[in-house]
Amino acid sequence: MSFSYDAKKELCRQTPSDVPCLRAQACGLLLFGRSFGRDGMSLVTEHREVADLYCKLVSQLGMMADKLTSLSRRKKNSALYTAVVPDQGDRERLLDLFACVDGDGSLCLPSNLLKGPNVLSAFLRGAFLSCGTVTDPNKDYHLELSCPTKRLAEDLSGLLRRENALSLEAGMVERKGSYVVYLKGSEHIADLLTYLGAQQAAMELIQVKMLKEVRNYVNRTTNFTTANIGKTASAAAQQLSAIQKIESKWGLDGLPEELRELARLRKENPEMSLRELGESLTEPISRSGVNHRLKRIMEIAGGI
Repeated sequence: MSFSYDAKKELCRQTPSDVPCLRAQACGLLLFGRSFGRDGMSLVTEHREVADLYCKLVSQLGMMADKLTSLSRRKKNSALYTAVVPDQGDRERLLDLFACVDGDGSLCLPSNLLKGPNVLSAFLRGAFLSCGTVTDPNKDYHLELSCPTKRLAEDLSGLLRRENALSLEAGMVERKGSYVVYLKGSEHIADLLTYLGAQQAAMELIQVKMLKEVRNYVNRTTNFTTANIGKTASAAAQQLSAIQKIESKWGLDGLPEELRELARLRKENPEMSLRELGESLTEPISRSGVNHRLKRIMEIAGGI
């Protein structure tokens, strides 16, 4: 199963116990379905638990919904579940209960239902179950809700940005005739999943993010260390070549005393760092002092 599927399965277990939250979650689930109106009210989903919840919530509101099963055309051996409110009278009662249609007949958010503690999270939970998806955090950080109308998408993105408990940076884009409200960034997605009630999914996302950060840190450190080792080895090789050139031409005794000891020490210890070389001299000197003397040795060799 996908990360999104498991998150929805977790949310389906969050059944509201009080009437305001029950109405709000049912409204979010129905409003963002395939159809929501007097002539039709339905939801099509690959999640059996979501279709079952649709029917359960409608039943708890005193109406009736049916669940139908069919084969998916896009995914082989995969089922599609359609939850539908078949009775026109029930559909009209739900429209009156939710009051999601404004004066010009367009769908809007139910402002009369979104009042009281936990009500907004219940509504958003229903909306996400109906039209939301979240990408596997191992691949990307992306959550989106596909809305049937531009008005609903604008209202929903505004709600996510304005809600004090969330204040999320929600974006909006048109895609294939629908309007998508989306979130990017692990923190925003984890905050929303937690707010909806999917704490396990939010924790898994955070754990994946932490693992990625640790892995990236290790990679950066390893790359940095490897690069430094390469530079040190290359510099040491050049220094040894210069020392050998001087030794074959004149012998190391021809060098000034302070350079002679260092040249012999480098020749005998090609793996030593500059700091270790400086500490090993009869009169210890700093790393920069060693670097300066080695440069003088290389200049002498370059003049041969």
